[in-house]
Amino acid sequence: MNSPIDLRSDTVTRPTDGMRAAMAAAPVGDDQYGDDPSTNRLQARMAELLGKEAALWLPTGTMANQVALRTLTRPGDEVVACRESHLAWHEVGGAAANAGVQIVEVGNGGMFSADELRAAAKPRNFTIFPTTTVVALENTHNRAGGIVVPQDDVLSICAAARELGLATFLDGARLWNTSAATGVALHELAAPFDLVSVAFSKGLGAPGGSLLAGTKALTAAAHRHRHRMGGAMRQNGIFSAAALYALDHHLDRLGEDHANARVFAERLRSGADVRLDLATLQTNIIVFHLPDAMPIDAPMLSARARERGVWVNAMGPRTVRAVTHLDVSRPQCEQAAQVLIELLAAPRRG
Repeated sequence: MNSPIDLRSDTVTRPTDGMRAAMAAAPVGDDQYGDDPSTNRLQARMAELLGKEAALWLPTGTMANQVALRTLTRPGDEVVACRESHLAWHEVGGAAANAGVQIVEVGNGGMFSADELRAAAKPRNFTIFPTTTVVALENTHNRAGGIVVPQDDVLSICAAARELGLATFLDGARLWNTSAATGVALHELAAPFDLVSVAFSKGLGAPGGSLLAGTKALTAAAHRHRHRMGGAMRQNGIFSAAALYALDHHLDRLGEDHANARVFAERLRSGADVRLDLATLQTNIIVFHLPDAMPIDAPMLSARARERGVWVNAMGPRTVRAVTHLDVSRPQCEQAAQVLIELLAAPRRG
């Protein structure tokens, strides 16, 4: 049986032979004591790449985001974030459960403006209002189809945040893809923010790990919250070695994923009656919608595609997501699009 074409997420990648060899050979120590040389090397390298004073490895992107909230807020505070952000939609209510904060969603399509931030931030002279303390951006924005937030917008939002006395946080799990799509260096993309998260287990293909970067003081505070949330690690060098290998070997190839996503999307759009705005297809995530009149819905399409060896995610009743990554080739992306075209056409022939 052929291996499936797995387009559910870029998290499904498996370590390459070279990455496995790097993991096996990694110098290790007890990271809780700061004794893991591979993790220390990764943290130093990432602080430099992101232009920050210090960096901290964490097991997952969700923990990185949750630790950032714990570091930048107090219980009862309010956080302004883009509509359908990962922070609000995909972390099991962690903002409320862990940090005790509420999230106000603004904007649409993965973006919002400085004026929308100003309108959402609560006045501080009304005792009945929560205190707005943080603005969070997501770049690229997952549910909006991997769109890139323009850096000019980022700068204006962060400038407005400073005027309002707000801290700034960037959920940059796929910031690598933003840099690959725009040519803007990672440190420039991260510069306006107090804290920045990145993930190694998505576009870079490592088996796990994320990271927070910021000032030494914020990173030290984040370290305590990481420990409190059960994120202290031991011989973490095997994960850090995978991330270091990915930085050396997988960072420069991200453009291939973006090109494959466009091939997939263009073929699907030309052959099937789906709503897919190619203008929003800027990186490696394809989100498309099935018309209400179409007999097949998203969960049914996902199930039938899986039977044909193509794995995609239903993100809603009529919304489907596919994500390209280093484990799927261009021919596989073309084949996957053709399978979906055939499945979407099948009900009309009945």
